[in-house]
Formats: sequence, structure tokens, C-alpha cells
Amino acid sequence: MISKHYKRLLITVITLMGFVLAGCGGEETTIQESNGGGSGGATESQEFRLGMVAAQNSVQHLAAEKFAELANEKTNGEISISVFPAGQIGSDESLGQDLSRGNLEFAFLNQGSMSGMDQLLDFHYLPYIVSNYKQADKLFFEDGIIPQTMTETLEDNGIKALGWYELEFRGLSNSKGPVETPADMEGLRLRVPGSQAIMGFFQGVGSQTVTIAMPELYTALQQGTVDGQDNGLLITHDNRLHETNPYYTRLNHVYATGTIAMSDSVWETLSEEHQSAIQEAAKETQDWQIAEQRKVSEDYVKKMEGDGVEVINLTPEQISAFQEVGMGVWESLYDIYGEERIEQLKEEVEQVKDLK
Repeated sequence: MISKHYKRLLITVITLMGFVLAGCGGEETTIQESNGGGSGGATESQEFRLGMVAAQNSVQHLAAEKFAELANEKTNGEISISVFPAGQIGSDESLGQDLSRGNLEFAFLNQGSMSGMDQLLDFHYLPYIVSNYKQADKLFFEDGIIPQTMTETLEDNGIKALGWYELEFRGLSNSKGPVETPADMEGLRLRVPGSQAIMGFFQGVGSQTVTIAMPELYTALQQGTVDGQDNGLLITHDNRLHETNPYYTRLNHVYATGTIAMSDSVWETLSEEHQSAIQEAAKETQDWQIAEQRKVSEDYVKKMEGDGVEVINLTPEQISAFQEVGMGVWESLYDIYGEERIEQLKEEVEQVKDLK
């Protein structure tokens, strides 16, 4: 039987060991914190994730990596962001939900695919808002009704818009044949994002529309679930969607942007210095991505043609036939986007119509 003397001795030893272990643990934490900080006091480093559906090594992916690098640099290494492209951690819909709940910190988010969260998020998908980059720069990247609506709607859903990136003008790829007139689209079964505006346009020319998440689209085309899809040249090529769609028409029916997004609840935990640094990183990334996207856009025509795709460039007269259908969709969507909002957009479109 153990004596009281030995019991006291055993308790003393255990207590001392606890102090020693606690001291070692505290020292390790301090070292980690010191390594994470800059020239000031000890600051704990933060590790975040950024999700996106864009293909690996696409311009969007490179922009996301650039954003991560800039954020790390501008916070003196105190914020590290790991980028997950190609839908590795979810579709746009699930990325948006995770941002909203605070389960994900950052995303390059195609908010137009998130109308299930809020129908206003695809307001900018109305057909034929702009026809060139100068018009797009005015209406999508300044302070008009489109960025205002996107910013406010995302904020209402717990997502902070740090900046924007270009998704280019959308076109149509399909497996059935060249599309040069609205009549050529009749009966085509097309994948669309969850957008009432894009659905309305394609249904207006007699196509059937199916909503399929981007990570599932390649398989849907391969298996013949749908005949075609609408995306820009870069997205179509980088995601290999043209492999089973040998016809691509540059409809330019929708000019789209995505959001450099952050969970609002995570944003609120950052210091003012870190918030400022993240905002600066987003602005620099936005400018770089838009310039790079436009620089390589025409190269993708050659890439597509080199892969055996017939790329159809429509004449202004041919485009006008599609525009007539597209513009007819606007007023039918008053109940979804709001009459006042659509009428304001019409006024802005009128103001930039002469920009070339």
C-alpha cells in the first residue's frame, strides 16, 4: 500500500511535469507567432483557402494565385492563401454558401451561377447589355447599377465583394452544326447556368435549357446529356468543352464578370491594416486579370481552330437578329430583377451606346 508521503511526492512530480510541458507549449506558440509577424510585435499568421471553378492554369487561376501572392506580400506574410482551382472544393453554388456561412474565406466566384441564393445575382446576364470592352468598362467596373446591385446583393448574403474579374463575352458551342441564325438554335438542348436571363434568351430562340453545375458540364457534353453550352472562348477551351462540341459561334450575347469574394464574417475579424492590404491586392489583381484576359482572347480562336473547331464570327446584321430576341427578354423579367432596376440599366446602356 502506498504511504501518504509517496502520494504527496507523486502529486508534486506530476504537477511539476505539467508546468514544464505547459512552458514548452507556450514557447512553441510564441515562436510560431513571431515567425508569422512583420517587424512589429508577435502576430499569429493566418492560413486561408480560396476556391474557384476555373480550370487550372487558366487566366482566372493565374489571377487567383497572383491575388494570394499579393495578399501575403502586403501583410508581411501574416496572411497565407491556398488556391483550389477546377472545382476542387465545390461549384459556384457551394462556394457561395460556404462563404456566406463563414466556412470558406475567399473565392473567385461566378455569381451569375448563384441565382438559387438570390435571383439578383444574375442581373448582369441580361442579353446584349454591351457590345464592346469600352462599354463594358463603364457599366461593369465603375459605379453603375450592375456593380451596385452585385455588391449589395452579395453583402445581403454574407459575402464581401473585394473586386471583379472578367469572364469575357459568352458564345455558343454545340455538337450539331454551325449556328448563324436564331432558327439554327431551335431544338438544341443547351446547358445554362442557373440564370433566368440566359434561360429566357435561349428559350426565346426555341432551345431547351438545362441547368448543370460547371464541374459536371464536361461529362454532360461527353455523354450527350446536352448538345451544347454557352461560355466564352477561354473557359470553353481551358475546360476542354470543345472536345465534343466542334462548332463555336461568337454570339457575344452576354458579357459577364465574376467576383473576387470574401466571407463577410471572416472580413470582420481582420485588422484595418489587413483589410486595407487585402483590398489593395484585389484591385491590383482585377486590373491585371482584365488586361491579361483581353490580351490572350484572340489567341484562343487559333487554339480552337487548331483543335478542329469551326469558329463562326457573325456579321453585324446576323448579330442584330439575335439582339432582337435578347432585348425582348428584358421586360419579361421585371418581376425578377425589378422594373426600376432594369429601366435604370436601359438608361446607362443608352449613355454608352456610342463608345467604340
